[in-house]
Amino acid sequence: MASGNARDVGSDVGASIVAEVGTRADAARAAQRLLANTTTADRDGLLEELADALDEGAETIADANHADMESAQAEGMAPGKLDRLLFDAGRVRAAASGVRHVASLPDPLGQVVRGYRLANGLRLEQVRVPLGVIGMIYEARPNVTVDVVSLCLKSGNAVLLRGGHAARRTNQATLQVMGRVLDGRGWGAALAASVDDLGRAGADGMMRAYGHIDVLIPRGGAGLIQSVVRNSIVPVIETGAGNVHIYVDRSADLAQAIPIILNAKTQRVGVCNAAEKLIVDRDIASRFLPDAARALCGAGVEVRADSEAFGLIDGCGVPGGLLRHADRTDWDTEYLAMRMGVHVVSGVDEAIEHINAHSTGHTESIVAQDYRTIEKFTSGIDSAVVMVNASTRFTDGGVFGFGAELGISTQKLHARGPMGLQEMTTTKWIGYGDGQVRP
Repeated sequence: MASGNARDVGSDVGASIVAEVGTRADAARAAQRLLANTTTADRDGLLEELADALDEGAETIADANHADMESAQAEGMAPGKLDRLLFDAGRVRAAASGVRHVASLPDPLGQVVRGYRLANGLRLEQVRVPLGVIGMIYEARPNVTVDVVSLCLKSGNAVLLRGGHAARRTNQATLQVMGRVLDGRGWGAALAASVDDLGRAGADGMMRAYGHIDVLIPRGGAGLIQSVVRNSIVPVIETGAGNVHIYVDRSADLAQAIPIILNAKTQRVGVCNAAEKLIVDRDIASRFLPDAARALCGAGVEVRADSEAFGLIDGCGVPGGLLRHADRTDWDTEYLAMRMGVHVVSGVDEAIEHINAHSTGHTESIVAQDYRTIEKFTSGIDSAVVMVNASTRFTDGGVFGFGAELGISTQKLHARGPMGLQEMTTTKWIGYGDGQVRP
């Protein structure tokens, strides 16, 4: 990515690349204006055709993904990222099912957010309309290609994609399968196009495409997200790296806590809703932490403990080599690996202070039975999602009933949390009159 301040972004990007990105975005806008004027039935029918095409093309896409996986393994990609990159035939078909689910959801377009009549009889309505052309910059996540395209088309948007080098073959095969359906429908593949062939310069070109792309959404690691946030002159919706915390309170059901922690940490370590830090109330730390550490280390998780937690865990039967001292950098690190930081605090107030200081604003969870403690935690934590006595792995657009998600927004303007169909719209006001003039 280009570095420098926002107005200098992509200064090393050639004018031809910037022009090419603008041309593709303008073609997407022309196609989007046609799509936005279709009926719900038209768009749902398109999604059903796309799902059928993905099912039929699953093996072709999987073959392309196999080649990407081999290259990534040869280049030493970490296991958690390899899991995100995997898009075998089973996952392709699961993505196709997600497309069908999106088709079944209510159409957000035309929904009246609010409306009322003025004293002079002028009737005002605020209604949902498409954002327009959405740009996505993401890495090693080929399922995102399908999710984003389905959500964009359902909500009347076009999308320009930069999916990254690691998934280049997979994304190309997926877009070819879907592009044939779009061409067959007469809307053209410009509705869901890519700049992957332009390389890293294509991403920089997207960040400079002010007036061509309406909003840019980065999805990936912290470095990618922050590069886009700092450098883009196109409006950005910031999605979350996940430095995710679980706080175990003195009132917790400790037998319930360990399964929650294990699920949140180990089910899929390379995803943004996986737990990275365990925060424990000092009043229960001596009797809870040895059991929790044995469970985590028994599952292959390396524990990075602060000095107090280390003293409570050391010598309690934790497998050798899996207990290490934490340093100050641990508390701000999203591991995306079988590793968990452990920190002891004096109650919920200190837990809230620590989490708000180090969280990326994605998801936090509390394990507790005391109502007042739960209320204090849920109101005091400044993150997009707060879970109570549940795994952080539930923060997901599909689980929330959105069919898929564009990403999980950790900012506070326009959208926050998992972004589904409604978050892919903006609004406009329509005034219905019968000759009123303002005095």
